[in-house]
Amino acid sequence: MIDIFPSFSIARLPRIEFGSGALSRLPDIAAGYGRDLLLVTGQRSLVESAAGKRLFAQLAQRGLSWQQVRVSGEPSPGFVDASVTTWRDRRFDCVVGIGGGSALDAAKAIAGLLLPGNPVLEHLEGVGPELPYLGPSTPLIAVPTTAGTGSEATKNAVLSVPGGFKKSFRDDRLVAEWAIVDPDLLATCPPELIAANGLDAFTQLLESFVSTRANPLTDALARSGIMAARTALPALHRQQSATARAQMAYASLLSGICLAQTGLGAVHGLASPLGAFFPIPHGVVCGTLLASATASNIAALEAREPDNPALPKYAEIGRRFAMQKGLNGPDARRFLVDTLRHWELELALPRLSAYGIGQADLSRVVAGSRGSSMQTNPIVLSDAELSGILAARL
Repeated sequence: MIDIFPSFSIARLPRIEFGSGALSRLPDIAAGYGRDLLLVTGQRSLVESAAGKRLFAQLAQRGLSWQQVRVSGEPSPGFVDASVTTWRDRRFDCVVGIGGGSALDAAKAIAGLLLPGNPVLEHLEGVGPELPYLGPSTPLIAVPTTAGTGSEATKNAVLSVPGGFKKSFRDDRLVAEWAIVDPDLLATCPPELIAANGLDAFTQLLESFVSTRANPLTDALARSGIMAARTALPALHRQQSATARAQMAYASLLSGICLAQTGLGAVHGLASPLGAFFPIPHGVVCGTLLASATASNIAALEAREPDNPALPKYAEIGRRFAMQKGLNGPDARRFLVDTLRHWELELALPRLSAYGIGQADLSRVVAGSRGSSMQTNPIVLSDAELSGILAARL
């Protein structure tokens, strides 16, 4: 008997609390693990915000005690190791990561190593001995304050050394026990952060949708997230609204769930060396390369693999964006690319040259781009095609 419905597997996910005011549930959830918490946060935004002050008061009222680690910029292996060394003898009941992707990635890595205590470089992909992680991890609660990375739903902690590398510490045991997603926390995000983070989430959704590891469940989630972002991102960039915040928080959460199951694609393959070699924010890389990379993927597929299942998927999203069910495949794909190019202008995405990246740097970036994300791009792109994606955004 021929199996006409594909088999698939779904890796571990956190329990999810989503909605306006969800942050207020954190003290009770954390208390379920014990009284002693390690909070991993951004440098200032949470501490100085009204939401943060309310949270600290609620934690104290609940009888919880905590220490705080503050993350400035993208976390490095040295930062993680220093934090573990400082706090490993405290035996915290729970780690709570609250912040953007950097804070959540740092929290995952710290929670994973507080008990084992070994250096994170031992487990970092592509760096050092790549020893298997044996655990155990301290229970983690992840609370995103931006809508972009979806890190609250993934098993990887991205760590970087400026000018050196940007790699992941990855294991199912690093997945948060709980993800608390409160769209109200996006209210203080400035427009430029909304644009960069939102396009990171959208890129993750689109790349997951056309990934070689996509499956029927992730396809359904990616479709839902893509359309939520399509509606909310431009609107939220222009003016804050509760509805748009909720839609973008939802899209970001789904982007993390999808990428954890499917892998990503060319944009994230290029983003890794760009982020390692240059001081360019990850969301800006995604946003500025998305239209160019999508156009390159489509052109390569049409020329070399016209029967590839990613082509009708690109067309489907183009039709949904155009709201024209009868739009033919090539025209629908063009509409998608044109929309993404319009977003570049509307959301004021900087070009790569704004961060000191020039023509002479392209070969080094391309050489460093063949990591795990590139492995699930719907078609293998040549070095020349990858250079063309970058050159189009210099």
